[in-house]
Amino acid sequence: MESRKDQHVRLFQETYQQHTNDFDSVKFIHDSLPEMSLKQVDHTTELPIGSWPVPFFINGMTGGSEKTKRINECLSQAAAATGIAVASGSQKAALRDSELLDTFQVLRRVNANGFIFANVGAELAVEQAKRAIDMLEANALQVHLNAPQEIVMPEGDRDFSSWLKNLERIVRSVDVPVVVKEVGFGMSRATFQKLIAAGVAAIDVAGNGGVNFITIENRRRERARFDYLQDWGQSTVISLLEAQPYIGQGTFFASGGVRHPLDVLKALALGARAVGISGTFLHTALEEGTDGLIAQIEEWKEQLSQIMLLLGCPNLQALRGKDLILNGAPLEWARLRGLRPEELAVRSSKLGR
Repeated sequence: MESRKDQHVRLFQETYQQHTNDFDSVKFIHDSLPEMSLKQVDHTTELPIGSWPVPFFINGMTGGSEKTKRINECLSQAAAATGIAVASGSQKAALRDSELLDTFQVLRRVNANGFIFANVGAELAVEQAKRAIDMLEANALQVHLNAPQEIVMPEGDRDFSSWLKNLERIVRSVDVPVVVKEVGFGMSRATFQKLIAAGVAAIDVAGNGGVNFITIENRRRERARFDYLQDWGQSTVISLLEAQPYIGQGTFFASGGVRHPLDVLKALALGARAVGISGTFLHTALEEGTDGLIAQIEEWKEQLSQIMLLLGCPNLQALRGKDLILNGAPLEWARLRGLRPEELAVRSSKLGR
């Protein structure tokens, strides 16, 4: 387990690159007269799990070895310094081996008052979920869904039959809000229906376009590779389009392929209430350390406000009423799924903006 965690980080570094993705197929319409000032911008986001001053956070990545302990320390130091939330990677390793506890507990030790997500897989039982929460004195729990990764992982699970029932038990039994997230393969309407019925506090659609665990796990296979599954799943943008009929019924987060503050704002405009960043921040942490990551997060905060000013949006509610133009794959997907993309293109007129 410890070796696999370090392999994931090494293979992430070897395969990391920022490239075009479906966020590039979502466009705002420029307005030459924003009619406001920067001091009017407020990007506070209200969530079932609390009020955050910034609508993005460091999403779950790693832990389970000495190397990943140092990474978690860096991530949590940056979260503490910038006041944003941070999520643990899967804590399964520490639940199996108490010697690995500190590779996760470092998140709380260096960020005593911060908002921290614990993280477990959907295959784990209620008692394990409670132990993961206690391990970090966590404010909320992420339960991750990663069936494609498990299939490609040489030693991965092959039985997903208990996942939904386990999740329902966890939601009923733990004392903190539960957020269900994918790990980079996106979600569909059918999944949203099940998760909303299960009573989860929020859903992180976590689509493809960023860190690709099929690529990473394929690199760990000596034979019988799954290269043909490289593009499996839905992008974050397409997953948010799938979520449109459920925006009023559930709270949605977005992650996967988020490269810069403009991507954050596009996800928020598509209905996400908060945006998780994994690969982009992990790459900075590995290359530039804590100081570099703190500087990047502060730059993102500033640029987020500046782009909201450019859009004439004093708050996130106004952003969610901005017209959006879809192109490429998201446009085709929306039309085939009966989602009426033309309504997104003119929604400001219906809201009187």
